[in-house]
Amino acid sequence: MTALPVPGVSVSAVEAGIRYADRSDLVALIFDEGTTAAAVFTRNAFCAAPVIVAREHLLECGLMPRLLLINTGNANAGTGDPGMLVARRCCEEAAVALGLNVNEVLPFSTGVIGEDLPADRIINALPKLFAGRSPDLWEQAARGIMTTDTRPKLGSRQFVVDGTAYVLTGIAKGAGMLRPDMATMLSFLATDAAIAPELLDTLLRRAVETSFHRITVDGDTSTNDAALLAATGVSGKQLCDDPDSELAQVFAVALESLCLELAQGLVRDGEGASKFVEIQVSGGGDEAECLDVAFTIAHSPLVKTALFAGDPNWGRVLAAIGRAGLADLDVTGVRIFINDLIIAENGARAINYVEADVAELMRGEDLRLGIELGRGDALVSVWTSDFSYDYVRINAEYRS
Repeated sequence: MTALPVPGVSVSAVEAGIRYADRSDLVALIFDEGTTAAAVFTRNAFCAAPVIVAREHLLECGLMPRLLLINTGNANAGTGDPGMLVARRCCEEAAVALGLNVNEVLPFSTGVIGEDLPADRIINALPKLFAGRSPDLWEQAARGIMTTDTRPKLGSRQFVVDGTAYVLTGIAKGAGMLRPDMATMLSFLATDAAIAPELLDTLLRRAVETSFHRITVDGDTSTNDAALLAATGVSGKQLCDDPDSELAQVFAVALESLCLELAQGLVRDGEGASKFVEIQVSGGGDEAECLDVAFTIAHSPLVKTALFAGDPNWGRVLAAIGRAGLADLDVTGVRIFINDLIIAENGARAINYVEADVAELMRGEDLRLGIELGRGDALVSVWTSDFSYDYVRINAEYRS
């Protein structure tokens, strides 16, 4: 798994000893002057101190940040006023070290909620962090933001517009407390194209809606979720602010593709996950009701444990559809598939249903659960994982 350097971005990752031993837990993404940015943050009302500060600083710097300072192991959430002071102090010390305005520094944290963030460990590690920066350390950064993740998530896209070559690179973390409603998830993406922040915001929100907003491991939304997209403009000829321009349209395709790859990577690395499951709901009256059905299924512990067991207990899926809240649902028009094999229709088991055939399909690691509602033309997909014994163990031992 590799990622391409982005002109105008340098990256670093070091061990600060915040919570973990013998692994990187402090990451910096440093942008050239003139970089524009857009971000989306958690919708959780108990948002963490770094989320509050990052939102403030992003607006104060005119959507032109210079440094992302990211720590793992400690979320600095549920820490009240002391947590706010720590987040601000870390930004101030980092700004001094790099000669920046403090509002050009955006803090991000992930890890255990409700514990004090050891600011001195972060501040003491800043000289080493900034001295080790390089354009080529994206994989180290992807590892440095992991918590219960078992592997880094990163990727790149290259695209050419009007004879100019551009690159887009991104990293993400998240494995549990994962239903981004913006999971515990963080994602950072950067391109060397020159794109106005208003257009970046539009493109990022569109990409997030069909990627990070369509995944779930356990239905929990974290206090710290964030996704940020930066555009350094180093390779741009002029600032792009037209959504109908060729650059905007080509970049949007690359961005949506990379965000989906990263989002699906989070699900594949879900805590204790042994299955990667696409839940595709078609025939809805609109996307909203398709999403209601898809997420009701994806969040059902009974469905998720059946998936883990490879148990073709389609009745659990049927029950989830029935409680998704669709008005006037004609159950006789609903059809359920595993991959391309129909298992239920007309409100009952399919005529040609053979449990052994379905059980064989469910032994696979990648599954598609298809639901046809028969009441419209809307179609959505949501991606999720199963619930295993390891999911319980990992979360039971998380603070041990």
